[in-house]
Amino acid sequence: MELIPGLPDDVARECLIRIPYGGFSTVAATCKAWKSELELPRFRSRRKSAGHSQTVVVMAQAVPDPSRKTGFSKLSHGPVYRLTTLEPLSGSWDELPPPPGFSGGFPMFCQLAAAGSDLVLIGGLDPVSWEASGSVYVYSFMTGAWRRGADMPGARRSFFGCASDGDRLVVVAGGHDGEKNALRSALAYHVGRDQWLPLPDMARERDECKAVFHSGKFRVVGGYGTQMQGNFEGSSEEFDPTAWRWGPVREDLLAAGTCPTTCVDGEGDDDLYMCRDGEVLALRGPAWRPVAKVPADVDSPAHVTKWQGKLLVIGSPRSGGAQKVYALDTSSAHWISIESPEKFSGHVQAGSCLEI
Repeated sequence: MELIPGLPDDVARECLIRIPYGGFSTVAATCKAWKSELELPRFRSRRKSAGHSQTVVVMAQAVPDPSRKTGFSKLSHGPVYRLTTLEPLSGSWDELPPPPGFSGGFPMFCQLAAAGSDLVLIGGLDPVSWEASGSVYVYSFMTGAWRRGADMPGARRSFFGCASDGDRLVVVAGGHDGEKNALRSALAYHVGRDQWLPLPDMARERDECKAVFHSGKFRVVGGYGTQMQGNFEGSSEEFDPTAWRWGPVREDLLAAGTCPTTCVDGEGDDDLYMCRDGEVLALRGPAWRPVAKVPADVDSPAHVTKWQGKLLVIGSPRSGGAQKVYALDTSSAHWISIESPEKFSGHVQAGSCLEI
């Protein structure tokens, strides 16, 4: 059966790879042949090699609180989070539908990871009971639908590091359990198999650590032990998924007391980027070097994401107020402001970048 009647299949595939990702769910629902074509790994690779892929940043973002404009913010309830999307090249914003049971908002401090054309949502705190969750939900940008994944095994953890290889493997490391004990344990989630795998323990406890994937390895940065309670250390350690083991601890990667939340994977010769003391810094070899000054109206960056040689930096002015969004070209150190409508001006708690 032809993909498109009257056209050779190779020409039909050239048509399909040009469809914007927002139309994938409609295409998948049109006929089984088109749905099967979209779900093939080669469809995404063909679309990327032909230059038709689209960069999408997905964020756990608070619904803006109107009381902040009226002076009654102290009387308002806690923030309600939903998933929003930003196409940084076009500046287009949108919102993803919630999975069943999430009508009251997404879990606080959940983690997001990209796996091919899927978005993986892991854990977080129930917005009503504040209990830690081990739930996993996977959103397919190809079908526009959510599916439930296997729950994260073991003791319920929160404030853990989370990163993916961008394809099929998501690593969860550190965090703390229900008794506020910092954890050394780590797990890997294989998205295609819907399977969790135990990893060897890290050398150190790492609560509120940051995980990134770079050069084929998962790096876990910073965090603190049970007895330190918020006093961040500056070390890191790397997990090699090919050898299935952790490498030696690297001391003094960050200055002592530095929160690693803005650390992201680097580009080219740069291992990592991060925002600190009003600057974007790049780690090259043993030393950090300045790349650019952070815009003045982003006093405290809340979220940083990297894509194709650029950094997306989101934060608020020192005086408070709506989040500001900027994109930095790391090669030219040039900033571009991205407009965020009022509906998408809330605090960003987590995010992930997909190339669809």
